[in-house]
Amino acid sequence: MAINKEAYQIISKELQANHVTLVAVSKTKPAEAVQELYDLGQRDFGENYVQELVDKEAVLPKDLRWHFIGHLQSNKVKYIAPFVHLIHGVDSLNLLKEINKQAAKNGRVIDCLLQIHIAQEETKFGFDEKELSELTGLNELKNVRIIGLMGMASFSDDMQKVRSEFKKLNSIFHDLRSQIPNLQILSMGMSADYKVAIEEGSTMVRIGSLLFGARV
Repeated sequence: MAINKEAYQIISKELQANHVTLVAVSKTKPAEAVQELYDLGQRDFGENYVQELVDKEAVLPKDLRWHFIGHLQSNKVKYIAPFVHLIHGVDSLNLLKEINKQAAKNGRVIDCLLQIHIAQEETKFGFDEKELSELTGLNELKNVRIIGLMGMASFSDDMQKVRSEFKKLNSIFHDLRSQIPNLQILSMGMSADYKVAIEEGSTMVRIGSLLFGARV
């Protein structure tokens, strides 16, 4: 299974022009496909499953930047804490505390994004605005650094609906910057909606199927 080199080059050029980071979503794809994209210069890769991430990290180049983009269970943080570059989907204070604990054990500070619930579907995880405003004690967590927000729009062909959800997340991002000075990343947009996400202020997109083909 070959990667789509032409799509990668077109997308990379487009994102660089907009100062947007590409996270290549490699979940369910073999390490060989990741290596192929790595050889073209890609360094940021996103995985959804802890075991798959651990297995790939063991056999791929050590300068890859691994992003955990799935729903992370607290009892699995310890497996990725030694090496993970960025955890995207932090959706509870308890999870943040566990990441802090495991980061401390590994002598690291782990960068995290708070996941915000912006979709109108109940299946998406994340903080809502009320929960976000009630978050306290973040300054006491010395081994995590919250550097941005992440959100997933509704799975919909209605791009106006998707756009309004991205717009809302961008607004929350700017409001929060006064409270959390390190906020710099706004991770929103995937293969189907990344262009709209960029127009609405995304600084990081997560693209899989356009680069690797449809998931098995």
